[in-house]
Amino acid sequence: MLLVYLPRETNRTKYIFRLLLGDLLGLGYKTTTDIETFKSYAGPRFSYCRMAPDEALHITAHNLLFQRGIETTETGFGHFEGLPILFKTFNPRSALPFDLFAASFFMVSRYEEYLPYRRDDYGRFSARESLAYQKDFLHRPVINIWSLILKDVLQQHWPDLKFKLPVYRCEPTIDIDSAYSLHHKGFLRTIGGFGKSLRKLNLSEMALRARVIAGTVPDPFDVFEQFHELHNNLNLKPIYFILFADYGRFDKNVPIQNQAFRMLIKSLADNAQVGIHPSYQSNNSFSILRREVGQFGTLLNTEITRSRQHFLKLDLPVTYRNLINLDITDDYSMGFAADAGFRAGICVSFNFYDLDLDTETPLRIHPFTVMDGTMKDYLKLTNQQAVDFAVKLSNEVKAVGGVFSTLWHNETYSETGRWIGWREVYSQILENAISLK
Repeated sequence: MLLVYLPRETNRTKYIFRLLLGDLLGLGYKTTTDIETFKSYAGPRFSYCRMAPDEALHITAHNLLFQRGIETTETGFGHFEGLPILFKTFNPRSALPFDLFAASFFMVSRYEEYLPYRRDDYGRFSARESLAYQKDFLHRPVINIWSLILKDVLQQHWPDLKFKLPVYRCEPTIDIDSAYSLHHKGFLRTIGGFGKSLRKLNLSEMALRARVIAGTVPDPFDVFEQFHELHNNLNLKPIYFILFADYGRFDKNVPIQNQAFRMLIKSLADNAQVGIHPSYQSNNSFSILRREVGQFGTLLNTEITRSRQHFLKLDLPVTYRNLINLDITDDYSMGFAADAGFRAGICVSFNFYDLDLDTETPLRIHPFTVMDGTMKDYLKLTNQQAVDFAVKLSNEVKAVGGVFSTLWHNETYSETGRWIGWREVYSQILENAISLK
């Protein structure tokens, strides 16, 4: 049993020690604030405070974990053995030249998203606003890497210390913003689609729409059987997040009353895990969010526990508090639209820490690593460049035993329009992801 001395125990220290020592390193540990208990302990131990209390292993602490409230703080960015670090320390007695506990808490709590920032066009905290982007470590799961540095330090002092590290896996997730491209959109939207094609004199699009509605050819976005075949062949279990909402400017899925759409949702739920994809408009209305979750649960005759925000709209802590109030237990929105990588600096799931309330919550956050639209629309990558980029990220995750989570859309798998060739992109990314090379 590892013993850690703290001058004072706080909700923040409890949270981050459990994440790093418990979840990431699998260590049995306990903490003490009694200096005599610490000094007399014969087993593996280290102190986490300003000044080392004795000759034992020591890590110099920043005051971030002993504070309450949120304030602008100097993050002390630097490098150690070629790796990015935060909260540098200058105590020669410290086993590490930075406070990895404060650094990990800063990242995983999304501390910077509670401070003033410039929102993007959709009201989001953007990748460019993040310290990880500005200091060029967004594409590295730094918390996982820091935990392994700590493991090496502890193992050097106590070679018999037992660790249980996380095991790498791949988790594909699919967002269904629009289940069908041309079919089942309702009378007015269908007529409007014909009219739009006519105004553009796009006769081939009009003909395709007519054939799809007549049932002589499949709808381009109806690729769910192909998804099932691919994932089944690769022995992967996807999670589908479905937009089940009223029509709006940014919410354009099939009407929720449509029977084909409802049958599709039930069919997906029979063969895979499904979650709600809360509408864009629900971000500003708890009543709309509650209605969507309720209607989705009624359709599936089950409690809805998984969620991913449409447009990845996160407004901390309000978004997560709303989900908690609706008994959502797992959220999959933690990632950026404009760049891939590790928004929270970590590639395993973790509990949301509400900084305003200064407490850990039961909501489990599942970060995703890379999204199709990020590579195509924001990073402007070619098909092969997208594969190479995603492979590099998956290798980062493999190296630390994390979860490589992809965010794809059924539209991207349609092999139509701007997404021609992206079916193969997705297949190659997943095939590499399940390889342990």
